[in-house]
Amino acid sequence: MSISAFKKIKEIGSAWLDTLSGAEQPKMYYDPQGSSSAVLEKLPQLQQKYRPTPWLSNTHAHLLYFDVVKKRRIQLEYDRIDQLTMQDGGVTAVAWYGLDLPAETPTIVVLHTITGNLASMRELVRDLHQYTGWRIALCLRRGHADLPLPVPKMSLFGSTSDLQEQVAYIQQQFPDSCLYAVGSSAGTGLLVRYLGEQGLETPFKAAFALCPGYNTELGFDDIHPFYSKVMTKKLFKTFIHPYVQTWQPVASLPKVLAVKTLAEFEKSYFEMAGFKDYVSYTQAINPIHVFENVKIPLMVLNSEDDPVCHIKNFEPYKSLIQRMDNVIVVTTKKGSHCGFYEGFTQTRSWAAKLMADYLKLHTD
Repeated sequence: MSISAFKKIKEIGSAWLDTLSGAEQPKMYYDPQGSSSAVLEKLPQLQQKYRPTPWLSNTHAHLLYFDVVKKRRIQLEYDRIDQLTMQDGGVTAVAWYGLDLPAETPTIVVLHTITGNLASMRELVRDLHQYTGWRIALCLRRGHADLPLPVPKMSLFGSTSDLQEQVAYIQQQFPDSCLYAVGSSAGTGLLVRYLGEQGLETPFKAAFALCPGYNTELGFDDIHPFYSKVMTKKLFKTFIHPYVQTWQPVASLPKVLAVKTLAEFEKSYFEMAGFKDYVSYTQAINPIHVFENVKIPLMVLNSEDDPVCHIKNFEPYKSLIQRMDNVIVVTTKKGSHCGFYEGFTQTRSWAAKLMADYLKLHTD
């Protein structure tokens, strides 16, 4: 067989595999007149096709692999876990990885998923550390990772006041370290809300939001029914049943326990989040209300086949994002929810490399 014939067969095989797996070049939404064009030119990963692992081309198989299989295979021990007492007596924590690095090494603050814990975030912590060589500070919210819950207060999307205290603690530990931020799934709600409230006052130099739902008041409306029911039961198991004595004073607890879906949970649990009604809750929590005040560089990544944070959630904000010179939204055809695996036998996160390369572009 001639070399040219071999190349032709290889090209045909590659094209067939791309079609089978749904490989496509990512789409990008940004202000072409702003600074984002120069940033994108330095990210060759976005100029090539994202080729998802062929046997994970189905969105449900991809999510199952991410959430059940891959998480159990990651071996990582955190250097230290510091429990923090908030001003109202509530308890959060910061889990560290890379504590032995020089004091001036940058630190990535990671904000976890809706029921995230130390084990579920190991892969992202490991990957970000490997790709950047930087220190990682995983900020654990109230009730996560079996933390004590002395105060009857929790939030699906976290509290910006808690995050402010956690960030202040991180800065106190490493005052010479530049800070960056990554939010994953529900953690993106906290990240963007915090960035919008802080504006130019935030200590973060750049941030990355992985698979956001955008408007938290509507974000659960299009979630796949199966995941909605499963995740609702997981919320009960994680945040309510282990702390039943803590929640006794909350009058709306029986109503919350009666819900069946995430959308119903989000609409009914506002008292558990520390608010008198749903309106005051959403005004304080929803990142969309302050999104236009985000001033630092921010990249967002969504998959068009995400069964949890549906791509429909992005549609109302396309035109706004294309007028903001500091925000870039990237979408891929495949990737499911927070997975974005590539490779055949040695699967790895395409998204984690993109996060790391994007954040490294914003070093001095």
